[in-house]
Parts: sequence; C-alpha cells; structure tokens
Amino acid sequence: MRVLARLRARADAAYDNAYHHKLRGRLWKALDGTEYEASHDENRPKAFTYSNPFPPGDMDEGDERTLLVASPYEDLLAHVAADLKDDPELNIGEMPFTVEEITPLAPDVGEPGTSGTISTGTGVLVRIPPWRFEEYGIETEHDEAEFWRPEHTMEPFRNQIEANLDKKHDLFCPEYLPGPSEVDGELFDGYELLKTFAIPVTPTTGETETWVLSKWRFEYTVRNDDHRRHLNLLLDVGIGERNSLGFGFVNIVDKTGPGESAMEGKNAFAR
Repeated sequence: MRVLARLRARADAAYDNAYHHKLRGRLWKALDGTEYEASHDENRPKAFTYSNPFPPGDMDEGDERTLLVASPYEDLLAHVAADLKDDPELNIGEMPFTVEEITPLAPDVGEPGTSGTISTGTGVLVRIPPWRFEEYGIETEHDEAEFWRPEHTMEPFRNQIEANLDKKHDLFCPEYLPGPSEVDGELFDGYELLKTFAIPVTPTTGETETWVLSKWRFEYTVRNDDHRRHLNLLLDVGIGERNSLGFGFVNIVDKTGPGESAMEGKNAFAR
C-alpha cells in the first residue's frame, strides 16, 4: 500500500541528493505517539519506505514534484497522510514544498501468470557479511560488511536480497505463510543492472559515510500466490537494506496479465 503526495515548490531550489535523512525525520515525526514509534530504535527492518521527490532536478518556485510513501500497514500510512494534511509545509533539507494533494494507491504485481518489470526508483543497498567472504571468494583488508559491486557477481546479491526479504516476511506477514527461502524458484526471472554509484549518507550514527548503491530492472512472472505475496511485499517495504532511509524503493513499470499481449498489458497498466 502507498500514499502519493503531490508537492509544489515554494521557492527556487537546487535538488538535494542527500534528502534521505531530512525526509526520514519528517516521517518519524508523523509516527510520534503511535504504535510504530517504538520501532525507531529497534535494530530490524522498518515498516515503511519512500521514494525520492521526483522527478529529480533543480526546481523553480511553483514546480511540481511527487513523493510516494509505502508500507504493509494501512494505518501507518494513515498517520503519515494525516500529518501531511495537518501540516502541509514539507521542508526536505533546502527543498521547500507544500503538499497539495494526497492519494492512496494499492499496486499489485498481478495474479499468477502475470509477467512484468519492477524498477528501482532509488538506489539499492546490499552488504555482504564478513562470514560469507570466503564462500564468495572476496578478498579484502577489512572485516566489515562489504558493499556489493558487480565484480562480486550476482550470487551474493541474490542471496542477500532473499535473506533480507525473509526477515521482512517474518516481521510483516502471518507466521504460517512461507517466506521466500521456503518456496521453490527465484524472486525474479531476470536482473538488469543499470548502474552502480556512491553517495554520502548520514545514518543514525550522525557521521557521514560513503555507501555504494545500485539501480536495477527486474523481470518477473508470478508463479503462485506465495510468489505474488513476496513481490508485493517488496513494493511495500523495498528491496535490500536501510529502506527507512529511502533506499531500495521499487515500482512496477510494466505488467501483462495472463492471456494478454504485451501491448494490451501496457495499455491496461497505463489506465
């Protein structure tokens, strides 16, 4: 589930690529006094993620931008929507916006047999733990988690995103339902790496660090109801790590239902 917020710039502003920390702060403020407040200090995946204010780029006063916030919990999104309605002045670092409209959304990868493409709207953070270095043939001079890079091959990337999604499934889905590692088959049919890049990030330590991220397009065909639930969970909580900083936010960019041609699927999705 998601809420879509239409934003309007209140002044000329340069686009701030380090928006993550400030935007996260506003969302946690919206959850003050709710049942979700306590999870702020818990060392586990959070129940929300969000897009960047898009499209990115410097803006003039009056320009429009869009923000998406996703969660598996409808009431969490209701708290966020209420906060943005009560206080529509949204300042993301040096980018001043007014929230003009809020719309609920419920994206779905589709029933079994549906094929489609999921694209990462923000960079994906995947780190390989030191205890798996030998298994993957990774040689480094440090004993801290290693940011995934293409030279590490796809195996650790696939393994880490599945293990991460298992944790989220345990947290946010009923206990009796099987997680991704408990069913046959891959999450995705195809992985297209678009780019890797490094950015400065200020996590909860307060110290700025350089993180290596990647952007992707993932092809999928929904095998069954379990696979559908796993893919839809990615839409709600993101792929990879640190989604509450806005990393790993994903969108469906193409979808073709069973029996449809590719063109029919695109037209149906566009509506």
